[in-house]
Amino acid sequence: MSNSNQVWSIGEAYKLKRANSWNDGMGNKALFGGGMAPSDSAVIQSVSIPTTGNTADFGDLTSAASEIQPSNSSTKAFFGGISTDVNTITFESGSNASSFTTLGTDPRTYGAANSSTRGLFMGNGAPAFADTVEYIEFQSPGFKSDFGNLSTGSDRGGASSSPTRAIYAGGETPSGERANIDYFTIASVGNATDFGDLTVTSRYGPGTGSTTRCIWYIGYSAPATVNTIDTFNYASTGNATDFGDLTIARIGGASASNKIRGLLAGGATPSKTDVIDYVTVASTGNATDFGDMLAGNAYAAGASNGNGGLETGQIQRPSVNYMPGSGRSLVMCGTTPTTDRIDLVFIPTAGATSDFGDAIVATRAISGASSKTSAMYAGGSTPTLVGTIAQTLFSSSGNSSDFGDLTVSRQDGATSQCGSATRGLFINGITPSAVNTIDYITLATAGDATDFGDSTDTRYAGAALSSPTRGIYAGGAAPSPGVIDYTTIASTGNAIDFGDTTAVKGYAAGAASDTRGLVMGGASPSIVATIDYITIASTGNAQDFGDLSVARSGSSGTSNNIRGMAYVGRTPSITASIDFVTIASLGNGTDYGDLGLAREWPATGSDSHGGLQSS
Repeated sequence: MSNSNQVWSIGEAYKLKRANSWNDGMGNKALFGGGMAPSDSAVIQSVSIPTTGNTADFGDLTSAASEIQPSNSSTKAFFGGISTDVNTITFESGSNASSFTTLGTDPRTYGAANSSTRGLFMGNGAPAFADTVEYIEFQSPGFKSDFGNLSTGSDRGGASSSPTRAIYAGGETPSGERANIDYFTIASVGNATDFGDLTVTSRYGPGTGSTTRCIWYIGYSAPATVNTIDTFNYASTGNATDFGDLTIARIGGASASNKIRGLLAGGATPSKTDVIDYVTVASTGNATDFGDMLAGNAYAAGASNGNGGLETGQIQRPSVNYMPGSGRSLVMCGTTPTTDRIDLVFIPTAGATSDFGDAIVATRAISGASSKTSAMYAGGSTPTLVGTIAQTLFSSSGNSSDFGDLTVSRQDGATSQCGSATRGLFINGITPSAVNTIDYITLATAGDATDFGDSTDTRYAGAALSSPTRGIYAGGAAPSPGVIDYTTIASTGNAIDFGDTTAVKGYAAGAASDTRGLVMGGASPSIVATIDYITIASTGNAQDFGDLSVARSGSSGTSNNIRGMAYVGRTPSITASIDFVTIASLGNGTDYGDLGLAREWPATGSDSHGGLQSS
């Protein structure tokens, strides 16, 4: 099987089957997020579609919300309309959701409309009835764009999809409820086309189904809540026909399905109910009781890893979801005040930032390291000095976990990251006095840091960077912050003098390709925009590269082999802005975009910085 030009190996598929982890495209997990239970809830509940039974607690949305619209790929669920934020969560993670992107309109539609690569978010009634349709690309972190328009401004309609068509039906308009069924071709962009009509005018009803057949739960048809279920085939056009009835009439239930079963969970009767019904999509007839939600819940959103929009057999290989070394970087913690937030930045694409997850604890003035698969941060203050090393998997879109401890607790170690494909270095800091200690970790193995040696003096808040063989520590605060040191990463021992920066400065950001290192911005003692560069394999004083687009200090840097990035900092106010430069050429920085949270003194990690280029 293949998907997005990525081919499963027989051995890989066999191991997944033996471990009962193979997804054949039929789907087995449904997630129900948010809703009113009885007030707005952040809880995400899960259930196995092929069986029957009650839901289990899965995790939480980033904030409590109801009347949100879901979407899903075969690996991740997306919940849009948490205000205008879209949350994402991995079906197999059993953890909390993280922010993916922000929409222009807060969608208020029931049911999921998606293919294997795109999700559509539709309509809203506050303050005016919107005909807006926006879409996200599941594999482009933070990407969203305008898709087209509904046939009329509408609120609280329903959605469903086949792999090629997205459906919007029902809803309320200024003139009342509608029976209209609209459809879109998901692979293109454009306005809705008329499909036909539901059997009655309605709102608060979602759709779901297989790749060929849609099941529509009517919900409310003025003046009454109804238990009607409609059906139609996605590939045709025409009016819906009667399928059967729910076990109880209700509005605002959450729908989900695989290719065999369609579920409707919860709703209002008008009191909140916990009832889950199911139908067999290929047949007709009345619904059967499936089980119960954790509590009475209405206006939740349902997503599944096998709904009608996902083609049978088209399962994303994990490397399609995330390719190590593709240019992901994480910006971890910092102060604005002190935060535990981790942001994702996709280095090759300007503006591609999103909320990724949370650190173990809110901390600041920390140091970073990274391999091709994970980013680490170490030390800092909470405001108490800490020695913790934590790691976050680039592929996880989730929270950090404990890795080990530094040899001594300290803050204001080297900004940015330093290391090779096998080792990460944490350099100097304050304990609370300045120290010249260099620690190292083996990136592939969790555990405590080991003493590497000493830098040439006891300064702190210098910029770190590396090639695959050399680690560089440049500048810093007192007593001699213009010094540049280097170490041979594969060995241990004390640092050796390399040269000097063009000016005395600390709190600068470091970045590097496999040959050239950059020291960007800093305080000297006033905030500067200067960028220095060195050739890492040689020794000698730094030379002028250009200037950042804005003077900044307290920032952190990273890179792939092409771009150097300077994240956030103080300009002199705390900023969310990001600069980038092309490392191989000389010149000034360009604005990249903004993180979702302004801060200074974070740590960074990249899956493709200069030290990783030989791996």
